[in-house]
Amino acid sequence: MPHATTRRHALRLLAAIPLIAAGGPALARKDALIGRLIDEARALPRVSQRIDFISGKLIGIRYQAHTLIGGPKHPERFVVRDDAFDCVTFCEVVLSAALARDLAEFEAALLRIRYEHGRVKWDERNHYFAEWSRRIVEQNICRPVAMEPSIVIDKTVNWSNQGRRRIKMVAIPRDTFWSNKHLLTPGDVIGFVSLRKNLDFYHTGLVTIGKNDSVILRHASQSRRRVLDEPMDAFFANNGVRLVTLLRAVDGAPVAARP
Repeated sequence: MPHATTRRHALRLLAAIPLIAAGGPALARKDALIGRLIDEARALPRVSQRIDFISGKLIGIRYQAHTLIGGPKHPERFVVRDDAFDCVTFCEVVLSAALARDLAEFEAALLRIRYEHGRVKWDERNHYFAEWSRRIVEQNICRPVAMEPSIVIDKTVNWSNQGRRRIKMVAIPRDTFWSNKHLLTPGDVIGFVSLRKNLDFYHTGLVTIGKNDSVILRHASQSRRRVLDEPMDAFFANNGVRLVTLLRAVDGAPVAARP
């Protein structure tokens, strides 16, 4: 996001107006979609089942980039919305809703997932998906899904205005992924590793299982402008996927941020 007040920044702020109302997020409404989905999913015993159910109900919601508000020279705002997502906010909203019993717990979980210490600050937002992944594992919200053989990625990234970061992660090669697809569970978070010098990941989404045990990517697609299901093999082929990471939500993960 630009540092100065620009037309693009102004448009992003205008796009976010509906999601913050009278001192609090718009999801405080009792009729909020996410609130209803939390209620409907509550009877499902496993968090992976709730992720799969809730994400499926969001198919068709529009894609929108730059949904978050804040920057090095702009106040950070806690953005909560259920009417538009980018690929990361789709995953974190679904995961937060699946962990929660009500909207208050949902917002607490979202704070914990999006920010390093659950505080709404630009410099504590998990700007890189590698950081997002590492921190939710450290907080026991998710655990890595191991597939062997894997490889270790170790590089320094410096994307846009996010600053330099040292990234180290275990990645799963394409052939390893497909030979171990029986280990996948609906609701797994999949990250697509970038081979570009200054970027860690270029996309993320959720795994679901279709007919005849086909593997499906459920994601907020920038090119298709909405949340949709897409055959995973087609996404791999169309995007030249070579490396991925996998996370699985932990049942009974605590919602509140650690002090």
